[in-house]
Amino acid sequence: MLRSNPNSHLTAKEREYLSFPAKFILNQNLLKGEVLDFGCGFGNDVKLLKEKGVNIEGYDKHYFPEFPSKKYDTILCFYVLNVLMPEEQTSVLMELSRLIKPSGKVYIAVRRDIQYEGFRTHKIHQKKTYQCNVILNFKSIFKNESCEIYEYQHYNQIRRTEHSNCPFCNPDSERELIVESATAYAIYDKYPVSDGHALIIPKRHCANYFDLSFKEQSACMFMLNKVKDVITEIYQPDGFNIGINVGEKAGQTVNHVHIHLIPRYTGDVDDPRGGVRGVIPDKQSY
Repeated sequence: MLRSNPNSHLTAKEREYLSFPAKFILNQNLLKGEVLDFGCGFGNDVKLLKEKGVNIEGYDKHYFPEFPSKKYDTILCFYVLNVLMPEEQTSVLMELSRLIKPSGKVYIAVRRDIQYEGFRTHKIHQKKTYQCNVILNFKSIFKNESCEIYEYQHYNQIRRTEHSNCPFCNPDSERELIVESATAYAIYDKYPVSDGHALIIPKRHCANYFDLSFKEQSACMFMLNKVKDVITEIYQPDGFNIGINVGEKAGQTVNHVHIHLIPRYTGDVDDPRGGVRGVIPDKQSY
């Protein structure tokens, strides 16, 4: 099954003027601090915004492939998601959430004039390219018949009134957010079992994992893989336990689904055999 668009870079265009989203964000005085253009193509907006005094740099997988090594105050991501397949879109959203500072904002522009979704032959390059419509559940700050611009902030930086007593619907703004997608987010456990103990949490308030939609379950598992990579890079664990408590009798204390990713280390217990069977201690060894 094809999971990526190998020719997404062919949609980049040479321009001598600012793109519409860049002009809009500039005119609204939304370019704060250190700025990154993620998926900058040939770098036209980067060059033109630099000339206007903006502290900006660009990253593009194909044209400027050195991946950023720091976090930014403002990130631009214009017309990138429309040419990516679903898994790629989710990966980009997670990367954006990692690259933005907790107080920062990301501005994501998507096309609204796409009539035909799927693969098509590029008129100039004569190679198959992919395009699709994208709808995000982030704050929309502009929309016309051609494009829509979303504003993204870390999930734990936005206060909500619905389910206000749920710690996962309103996570502490001081907690470090590991990654976020349109459907889920991940943070470190407040009372960790081990170094790097993380929680993957769907955004929709739902107590029972089995009541999540297939899309929500898939989004959580996709994020689980990403968080595992992040934790491995930082902590170098020797193994992992993955667990979901469903119901009070299974130990669930917060009535909002959360998946535990627990790094394991050599010597952290005398005998690790049996792993998750240890939820019933007498059954761990067999």
